[in-house]
Amino acid sequence: MRIAEFLRRDNLILSFQADDKDAVLGELCALLARNGDVTDAGAVLDAVMKREMLGSTGIGDEVAIPHAKTPHARSLTGALGLSRGGIEYFAMDGKPVRLVFMLVAEENSTGTHLKALARVSRLLRSPGFRQRIESATSEDEMYSMIAEEDVKIG
Repeated sequence: MRIAEFLRRDNLILSFQADDKDAVLGELCALLARNGDVTDAGAVLDAVMKREMLGSTGIGDEVAIPHAKTPHARSLTGALGLSRGGIEYFAMDGKPVRLVFMLVAEENSTGTHLKALARVSRLLRSPGFRQRIESATSEDEMYSMIAEEDVKIG
């Protein structure tokens, strides 16, 4: 599975408007709804927040991968945004989060959903790649970097 199969260029945010966890998640859900990938931003946000109650999806190294399964997803989809200053996310390592990669899938997509989570986690594992993404000056540049790194990781 390649990241380009579930992440469109239109679902990237170069710099969040929001500066707290809840608002950042809302911004990503609104983007997915605006682009037609989900049918109800509020319901998707509720599903993501319910998942967050089970434990923070802030995996460390300034990265969070919030995710949820919901009937409001048309298919597996993703959105990625940057927080230039970092946001408090209650991550495992206690550090603020700068990269937030949201995944949303249909309710019955367990295998696909898990494969996508693993792929995103592998992509964001490299400190060098995270630094390059944070240095991007446009969404197009971000997307190109992601596509290149996705090929490199096999």
